[in-house]
Amino acid sequence: MNLHITGRHLEITPAIRDYATGKFGKIKRHFDHVIDVNIILSVEKLQQKAEATVHISGKDVFVECTDENLYAAIDALVDKLDRQVMKHKEKLSARRHDESGKHASVK
Repeated sequence: MNLHITGRHLEITPAIRDYATGKFGKIKRHFDHVIDVNIILSVEKLQQKAEATVHISGKDVFVECTDENLYAAIDALVDKLDRQVMKHKEKLSARRHDESGKHASVK
């Protein structure tokens, strides 16, 4: 998994980088086919904004969160992203097998 962290109007400190890397490890634990993650952290007036684009095999997932605290925004971002990745994983497994357990044809 390639992890790219970018800051807009914000310097990415080692503490922020370590925190985000640790949190995004949760996504990798739940779904192995994550190819690339682009994280953009920005400051807009008093709001801290965190955005992430995750490239999964077959789909790109985009999530954004804002909060007064950057760490809280990263936490909310990872929670939303985890839900979307798990939903995608469930759809893949449901599409792959029907009730009989055989491979279903995709039309």
